[in-house]
Amino acid sequence: MLYWSIGNTVLQRQIDEGWGSQVVTRLAEDLRAEFPAMKGFSRSNVFYMRSFAGAWPDLDQLVQQAAGLLLWGHIMVILDKLETQSERDWYVAKAAEHAWSRNALMNQIMNRTLQRTGAAPSNFAGQLAPADSDLATQLSKDPYVFDFLDLTDEVAERDLEQALMDRIVETLREFGAGFAFVGRQVHFDVGGDDFFVDLLFFHTEQLRYVVIELKMGKFEPGYTGQLGFYIAVVDDKMRRDFTDRPAVS
Repeated sequence: MLYWSIGNTVLQRQIDEGWGSQVVTRLAEDLRAEFPAMKGFSRSNVFYMRSFAGAWPDLDQLVQQAAGLLLWGHIMVILDKLETQSERDWYVAKAAEHAWSRNALMNQIMNRTLQRTGAAPSNFAGQLAPADSDLATQLSKDPYVFDFLDLTDEVAERDLEQALMDRIVETLREFGAGFAFVGRQVHFDVGGDDFFVDLLFFHTEQLRYVVIELKMGKFEPGYTGQLGFYIAVVDDKMRRDFTDRPAVS
């Protein structure tokens, strides 16, 4: 609230009286002289305060919103890296909801999590009721970023799978909140034939299984039928009708 109040004062004075950067510099010096035991009154931080008040102009709403729950370092990252208010509000809400550290917030922004969330092609709209389809869409991203695996472009699907399992914490963080790992190469016997799902997850908030098939290269139409088959098998063999929602891929 203190930083917002200072920033709002600077913002209004610059609008009403044409305050320039030199006035802000002197204000920062005066604040440090008046409150020598307090940190955070550098010239650059005062400019952050001004941007903070400009981004969230209503103090009463700010206190009730997620931005009022974050540390100042998180707010600085938000102001530095994001241009539009809709982007800022999205990342602020997610950072507060999932208790992201400052570094985690930075990684999510640099990996363009907002733009990728819900962008992957899926069967959700055709297979699920509208409410469920909207929820399930939030599980997916396009593309997924697995740069932390340090793999070359020429890599086999099994090598990708092994690397993901070796880095399961980072993998789950990239998939998003709520994913629980069920198994790798999960075996199903269907009519005496053996089938194996590459990766199987369960989403603890949406109460549904998520089937992951790893394919290298361009998407092929045949993959859709394979995924549809695996979804039907998972629903038939593992889904609990009294609690779980239909599986997705």
